[in-house]
Amino acid sequence: MSRFKHLSLILVLITIVFLFWCKGSNSKSAVVSHPKNQVKPGVEVFLENHLNLVEGKRVGLITNPTGVDSNLQNIIDIFYQNPKINLIALYGPEHGVRGNTQAGEYVPFYIDRKYNIPVFSLYGQSMKPDSGMLKDIDSYMRSFDTVEAGKTPDRKTMEDLDVMIFDIQDVGTRIYTYIATMAYCMEACAETGVDFIVLDRPNPINGVDIEGPIIEYPEQSSFVGVYPIPVRHGMTAGELAMLFNGEFLKKKAKLTVIPMQGWGRRMWYDETSLPWVIPSPNMPTLDTATVYPGQVFLEGTNISEGRGTTKPFEIFGAPWIDGYEFTKALNALELPGIKFREVWFTPTFSKYKGEVCGGAQIHVLKRSAYKPFATTLYLIKTAMAMYPEDFRFHKDYFDKIMGTQKIRKALEQNEDIEKICKTYQQDLIEFRKLREKYLLYE
Repeated sequence: MSRFKHLSLILVLITIVFLFWCKGSNSKSAVVSHPKNQVKPGVEVFLENHLNLVEGKRVGLITNPTGVDSNLQNIIDIFYQNPKINLIALYGPEHGVRGNTQAGEYVPFYIDRKYNIPVFSLYGQSMKPDSGMLKDIDSYMRSFDTVEAGKTPDRKTMEDLDVMIFDIQDVGTRIYTYIATMAYCMEACAETGVDFIVLDRPNPINGVDIEGPIIEYPEQSSFVGVYPIPVRHGMTAGELAMLFNGEFLKKKAKLTVIPMQGWGRRMWYDETSLPWVIPSPNMPTLDTATVYPGQVFLEGTNISEGRGTTKPFEIFGAPWIDGYEFTKALNALELPGIKFREVWFTPTFSKYKGEVCGGAQIHVLKRSAYKPFATTLYLIKTAMAMYPEDFRFHKDYFDKIMGTQKIRKALEQNEDIEKICKTYQQDLIEFRKLREKYLLYE
């Protein structure tokens, strides 16, 4: 009996060890985590070390809800409360300073009640700041019907701006208007003698990978692509500002870039220590930013890019698409790093509002292998082949955001996608060489 009890005890102990091993093994496989690197954004570096750049000067700030420090404190509050910073005006990009307007909506001028300072729109009144927004601001404000006599801000003098500061989180894709706003503001500051400072932030989809064609410049230059850079450029806003100033601005701005501390080129945003703040209404997550360099081109077609759903750009489709058959065809391509899942959705606004659409959702399983731009070309070509009577390009807009007519024409001629992608590879090699001297991070 004692030998039997001894064997039973051994079996019980083995079982317990096995169960604990299984539990630990399962928990490890179920949790996907990324190492966090302590990253200090440019705004914090500026406040700690560079206030001398603005002391005794009148400051204008271009920002939106992403303008926060690592503790989510709003940069407008920080500036307004700092006695060394004379903040006299705000400038809002597309979606506004508060980020409360949808894509393409007019953003008006107003006086902010909380700060009692003017908020100028750079997506409504003008894309490029009028000279009156930078010089003789008080007189310029009085040209608006919304400014009543005796109701204009009186906290600080507002005759002229001395320095303009840009602090907005970009998403790493050329077709995102915040970078155009930065470029236009640099031009305006160069023309009026106003200093320009960029408080740098991460490229959320890393600073190594680049993809897609370069704008045919200057013929295809527009607000969704001012200067000749690729779709996915692999640069930060600060690096782009230096590139624009060094290569393309006719009159150079007096530019200062305040770099981050702790950011490396291979980092994705979830590998930093920084909290994600929605950069725009249809950019809710890092997953959205990951697929955006390709899926944004669906805007130039009659396929819904998922606006009006909870997964914009990840979800896509149309009323004339059979979600099951379309998803089956896409998965048969075996594109790297992703899997498509059949979906049916009804957009609450934008394309096909209130209509049931069939389509798919992109699930990125290995983002290092995923090529967003090439993937969307395959997607479009598949839709063209399966639904030739229904699929349409919005030619002018598709070419505008693409920066060239060549891609659309190649798709219409049923060119092989790999062949299409090879057409701009030499341009990307040359761009890598061009950008090298403007890179701030390893």
